[in-house]
Amino acid sequence: MEHPPNSTEDQSPRPVTWCPSGSPDRPEAVVLGVRSGPDGQVVYLDAPMPAAEALGSIPEGIAPTRVLRFASHCVAECAQRVGTECGLVERIRTAPSGPVASSVPQCHLRPRCTWWHQVGVDACRRCPAVTTLNSPDDELLALVSDPATTQEQLRDWIAERAATDPRPPADRPATAQDPS
Repeated sequence: MEHPPNSTEDQSPRPVTWCPSGSPDRPEAVVLGVRSGPDGQVVYLDAPMPAAEALGSIPEGIAPTRVLRFASHCVAECAQRVGTECGLVERIRTAPSGPVASSVPQCHLRPRCTWWHQVGVDACRRCPAVTTLNSPDDELLALVSDPATTQEQLRDWIAERAATDPRPPADRPATAQDPS
């Protein structure tokens, strides 16, 4: 897969890319998709909808990220950034995720998506399961979402759990969502 020109030798302005795990409170934020079903997988919208429009329709007391997934501009000051790359998508790829989608979902964000440009189709296959809700009881999800966690630390944690969990990998809990 070719990567967009991001080298320091290229002095032209970088095109704006979008984070598929963005914040709904950013002025440019859009709804990427709706969480659906018991596992909370994202069903992508055909076209972007401004987040501000959608936020008004969510009942009080329900976190917007519980029912919707948002995208917003990828910004240099993001805590997830490692150099010019997104560290979050790399940790998501490292974590066991249970079944990964065999087909690539339709997504209006893809041409401008930071994850797509960084790692390609593997990000798209994992993207529907990504959540911005953190369950305090899900240690793996906490590690994946923590910008301070390195891929090596994540691999070590996974290996340690695999050594103490007699279940086959397919029967172990996935990185998962908090559908509640």
